[in-house]
Amino acid sequence: MGDVRALDAIARIERALARIEASGRRSSQSSSDPAELIELRTAHQALRARVEGAIGQIDLLLESENR
Repeated sequence: MGDVRALDAIARIERALARIEASGRRSSQSSSDPAELIELRTAHQALRARVEGAIGQIDLLLESENR
């Protein structure tokens, strides 16, 4: 069961990274509006924090299964 949860978490992380990459491509093609850049940076930081949390949860799952 832990494996399924870990794989689900990894899949969510991969989807989040794909969204980040797509956003980066869009922002490099659009104007360099300072307000938009601030919004993108804020969204990136929030998403990064969520990814770090998910990775921490995966680590805990892996540790608990190895005991």
